[in-house]
Amino acid sequence: MRLLYFDDCPNWRLAEARLAEALATLDCPQPAVTRQRVTTPAQAEAASFRGSPTILVDGRDPFAGPDDAVGLACRIYRTPAGAEYAPSVEQLRSVLGDAG
Repeated sequence: MRLLYFDDCPNWRLAEARLAEALATLDCPQPAVTRQRVTTPAQAEAASFRGSPTILVDGRDPFAGPDDAVGLACRIYRTPAGAEYAPSVEQLRSVLGDAG
């Protein structure tokens, strides 16, 4: 599992905290989370980076839509509470439970 981010966007720390909370509630071994800093448009393109933060589970972005742009920008997620800067803990649990 990878957490992709870029330095100028502080929202990846919120995603990291929510991801840790979601992982702590699962009844299975916790996968390692690797942070990956994206610094150039070429890196963003190569990683299918749809903004900071991006969470890749088994190499795919479970929150990406087909029309989401790739690039160095802060990302907004649709959550049950409305637009937020990271997926909710419940959304992450759902995705991680499906992956395990």
